[in-house]
Amino acid sequence: MANQKVLEISAQSRKEEGRGASRRLRRAGNVPGIIYGGDSAPTPITLDHNALYHALRKESFHSSILTVSLDGKGVRALLRDVQMHPYKQLVLHVDFQRIEGNKKISLRVPLHFVNAENSPAVKLDGAVINQVIMELEISCLPKDLPEFIDVDLSEMKVGDTLHVSALKLPAGVTAVLLRGQDPTVASASVVKEASEEEGAAAPGEPITTAQSAPAAKE
Repeated sequence: MANQKVLEISAQSRKEEGRGASRRLRRAGNVPGIIYGGDSAPTPITLDHNALYHALRKESFHSSILTVSLDGKGVRALLRDVQMHPYKQLVLHVDFQRIEGNKKISLRVPLHFVNAENSPAVKLDGAVINQVIMELEISCLPKDLPEFIDVDLSEMKVGDTLHVSALKLPAGVTAVLLRGQDPTVASASVVKEASEEEGAAAPGEPITTAQSAPAAKE
């Protein structure tokens, strides 16, 4: 489990709003956005498109505390929403939320599955471990925010199902779940292949070949 990283991105406040202003910004290679939350009023901002686009390609940018350098002043924030063009590689709008050190935040962080190859399910039985969910919503103070959560699969056996309640979360971090929920994170199962008997045709019957279907992910 990685400790939080503080990543930086530059932004400038903007006065012009509306669709026309946003179109002009995009034509100039910028992205309109907003930063809100905390004790300050929502602030319309603009960011360099290329810098933002490349930052968004990093997994950590979506699950880390960011320092938005706004007009030369650092603002701690979380990425909350990104609007992309339907088919072009263009960022249309971005939202950030200010954070305060003494208030808990909720954020979806990625799950990193490790040690599957060392599990009895894979080593002894040739099983497949299905990764059912790839991220988890958590709640914690900003100082406790992990960049990602490791999911250790080394003890998985055939037929095992790993639930959120069994994950080892960092100190100060809790999973955000509805009451009574305990979603499946991963499961181990053997992929069955068609036997020769299943593929054999009785005398006088047309010969058909049964193909095994891959195990479906939940």
